[in-house]
Amino acid sequence: MKILLAGGAGYIGSHTSAALLESGHDVVVLDNYDNSSPEAIKRVEKLTGKPVSLYEADATDSKAVFDIMNKEKPDCVIHFAGLKAVGESIKQPLRYYRNNIDTTLTLLECMEKTGCKKIVFSSSATVYGEENPAPCNEEMRKGSCTNPYGWTKSMMEQILQDAAVADPRLTVILLRYFNPIGAHPSGQIGENPRGIPNNLMPYITQVAVGKREKLTVFGGDYDTPDGTCLRDYIHIMDLADGHVKAVEFSQNHKGVEIINLGTGQPYSVLDMVNTFQKENNIRVPYEIGPRRGGDLPVVYADAGKAEKLLGWKAKRNLADMCRDSWRWQKNNPNGYDGLEIEK
Repeated sequence: MKILLAGGAGYIGSHTSAALLESGHDVVVLDNYDNSSPEAIKRVEKLTGKPVSLYEADATDSKAVFDIMNKEKPDCVIHFAGLKAVGESIKQPLRYYRNNIDTTLTLLECMEKTGCKKIVFSSSATVYGEENPAPCNEEMRKGSCTNPYGWTKSMMEQILQDAAVADPRLTVILLRYFNPIGAHPSGQIGENPRGIPNNLMPYITQVAVGKREKLTVFGGDYDTPDGTCLRDYIHIMDLADGHVKAVEFSQNHKGVEIINLGTGQPYSVLDMVNTFQKENNIRVPYEIGPRRGGDLPVVYADAGKAEKLLGWKAKRNLADMCRDSWRWQKNNPNGYDGLEIEK
């Protein structure tokens, strides 16, 4: 199959590109490099020994997207394109609503014009909101999101579902991620945040590599075993494998499926810090700070549907995630902006 990855040069997109290529699929990547790098795709090609058709374009640019799809004729689209920083979305809501919803509308319109009838969407567990208790399952009604980023995910899911109702030939797979971390085991590709990291693991690795003085843990007084928030962390390569399974499942399926991608095993912030220190034999200074607005005490997945429907189950544990994250960071202290350190 030929798969178009919109936003495919980013963290999740680059690892999914590698997994698709290793599974024998052809990959086309469309990316504007707003929060990504073409270097990631060069490294994917080197790792897999297979070529990627790479286009620099914005997923909101109807003409560019149509021209690429008309030329490449993909069998399926994976929609990764969009802005994703929670804090930034609160400060710049109009930018987030405009960009993220426009990418979805543009991709669907161009799919309709070019006859592509399969789309896998990069959604998020944030759509479960505050109302649903953990573990979250796909039968739950969506909840109230706590920020514009989350609301764009919820709205994009609705747009895709409505499009599938209008066109019974359309297949829509909504993948709700929990907390992707880790890196390719080679240490060649990984998470490359610009500026101050918004997520826990890249902040830990930047402290470990000496780029930041210490980690602030937001809240130590939650009703959890150690007082810090519990989350469902999933290895990026398990997440990438989930996309491969979803793409292959879509070929013999019509309509909409909502599928969680998580492990079903929650870990606390301090579990993460302690495991990282133990597995990598390195100290990560941290302090407990005040709670952060919008953080829920416990969020994790019921991952049973993915196993039943896709035959997919997370294989890697927290120790694997911590080792692979550190291998990427120590070999690439400046991400794709600097040369890899010779091992």
